[in-house]
Amino acid sequence: MTVTIGCYHAHYSNIDIIEKALKPYDVELLHFVDPGLDRRKSDPLFLLEKAQHKIKETLDWVAASRVDAILITCTFFTAHMPADLDYGIPMIKIDDPLFDSICESDRPPLLVFTNPATVQGTLERLIRYSLLKGKQLDLQSQTVEQSFELLMQGRKDAYVELVSAGLKKLTEEHPEREVWAAQLSMVQSAEETERACGVRVGNPLKALVDHMVEKLQLGTS
Repeated sequence: MTVTIGCYHAHYSNIDIIEKALKPYDVELLHFVDPGLDRRKSDPLFLLEKAQHKIKETLDWVAASRVDAILITCTFFTAHMPADLDYGIPMIKIDDPLFDSICESDRPPLLVFTNPATVQGTLERLIRYSLLKGKQLDLQSQTVEQSFELLMQGRKDAYVELVSAGLKKLTEEHPEREVWAAQLSMVQSAEETERACGVRVGNPLKALVDHMVEKLQLGTS
């Protein structure tokens, strides 16, 4: 049976990533994109409460669009959405499966971001998540400077190249840590760095797909 999934993205580049990852499965994907939040959230007069209201408003709209489940692919959205939302359908957050993988690893994590606005909220959620799992993480984070602007400008090739270089540098500087690309937009860079360096670079995609297949009982198409 086809499962209809409403996908809530902060940028159009995530559509292709999710489409390719779920292509083998019997799903219908409806995409809802709000790049305006990423542009406005750094404005001095833009209050976080406005972002929270807009995120809830969009999720209300997605849930009313006859979907069987909701996938939220932006860590900023998952960090600032209301905690008590319940539409009576599964809501899958991009970072929960990633958090599971991080907590299962024996090596201390280094989370790498490109969007500075997602860092604090994601780390706070990860710390809470790990404590609920009974694990105290020796956690560090880094941001690949001036990379997210390239993505927002539609310069994807330049973004992937800069992020790949940043991830490679961090794997070399922190061999004692497991490097994790914390955002979906970083998946291609993480995979390229892993191939080039011969070391594991974690990313959210594989864990997300495995989680969705299990939770939504997805069959192949």
